[in-house]
Amino acid sequence: MLTLAAPATASAITAEVARACDAAVAKAFPPKQIGNPAAGSAKGTAKDRREYFEKCVANNGKVDDAPAEAPKDSKPSK
Repeated sequence: MLTLAAPATASAITAEVARACDAAVAKAFPPKQIGNPAAGSAKGTAKDRREYFEKCVANNGKVDDAPAEAPKDSKPSK
């Protein structure tokens, strides 16, 4: 007998979180052509958008408003 079980840590995101993150991604990575998703994004790659969305979902729909192209090791100016 073979028993398959789903991982216990897997959880589904809510529709509200997904909508909030989708809106945040659209704001952070605007399209090249409005209304044409096939045109691509004006900035960032598909990987960047996916990572941004995953970070948003991990934070329960909240993302920091730092620009996507900011270097990770930048120091604040005095």
